[in-house]
Amino acid sequence: MWVKICANTSSEDALTAVEAGADAVGFVFAPSKRQVTTEQVTAITGKLPASVEKVGVFASDDAFEIERDVACSGLTAAQLHRAFKPDLVRTLSNAFGGELKIIQTVAYSLDAADRVRADKAFLAAVREVLAERSVWAILVDAAKSGVSGGLGLAFDWKHVGALLREAGEAESGQPPRVIMAGGLRPENVAAAIADFAPWGVDVASGVEISAGKKDPVRLRQFIAAARN
Repeated sequence: MWVKICANTSSEDALTAVEAGADAVGFVFAPSKRQVTTEQVTAITGKLPASVEKVGVFASDDAFEIERDVACSGLTAAQLHRAFKPDLVRTLSNAFGGELKIIQTVAYSLDAADRVRADKAFLAAVREVLAERSVWAILVDAAKSGVSGGLGLAFDWKHVGALLREAGEAESGQPPRVIMAGGLRPENVAAAIADFAPWGVDVASGVEISAGKKDPVRLRQFIAAARN
């Protein structure tokens, strides 16, 4: 089980995540209570082992801005937390010779008035992303009132997991590489994995003391629960 600890704001937290066994650490460049600067991230990534993925979370559609932040911060992956734009994905991939791992977020709406229609739209969005070869993984997060990410809200894991398997197997004949986020905590991550069957999991607020500050005990508990 691939594990990403997101929204790091200090070397201490990022190193604790690595020592606890995280495969990836994330940094939020998008507007957020946990937003960091290129200078802050550069100071952190320089202390991390090469084997750990360093992921920047971006809401921008400015390819040059993302390229600059990736290059200057020593990132190995870009998580695009915005509506899917194939041209943006391809531009970023080409800029780094295909070496940059691109994670595309797809939001699952919790408050849609018409659930059947919302599920169809979600499936269509997933299939469109899966068809783009430059996308390394999909991250599924909960959305409410048009807002997704950082909400700490869970969703119907079993139902959404089945939708994703349907989309992935129709597209490639095998389950897609999907990272699960949204409302995960040490107390529920094992059940979420059993229901959803993701390739990886992503957590931020579920292992925090306060916004941007990790709880070392909960962080270690989360990784242990996800792996066990």
